[in-house]
Amino acid sequence: MGRLTTHVLDTANGKPGAAMALELFILQGAQWKSLKALKTNADGRTDAPLLEGEDFRAATYQLVFNVGAYFQGTGFLDLVPIRFVINDASAHYHVPLLCSPWSYTTYRGS
Repeated sequence: MGRLTTHVLDTANGKPGAAMALELFILQGAQWKSLKALKTNADGRTDAPLLEGEDFRAATYQLVFNVGAYFQGTGFLDLVPIRFVINDASAHYHVPLLCSPWSYTTYRGS
């Protein structure tokens, strides 16, 4: 069964991005629909997959991470959107965020 997961690494301080707010959206037609808003746990992960089972389907999604609030407004970044496409709803898609107050990167993890 497919699922969508994420985690955040605070590369400026060398630790998990604990308690970072994030929101998940799905593109429906020309509109973005919010699916859920939550915060990462002490390990920088969500307590459960963002989507799984029947809720996880092929579509275009966007994760928006509130990096600015996490770093308490001390840096350059505010909201970091990551837009991606799920083609195979039976696969595991892991979308991590590695960030500092000034930069970020992501990749499709396993």
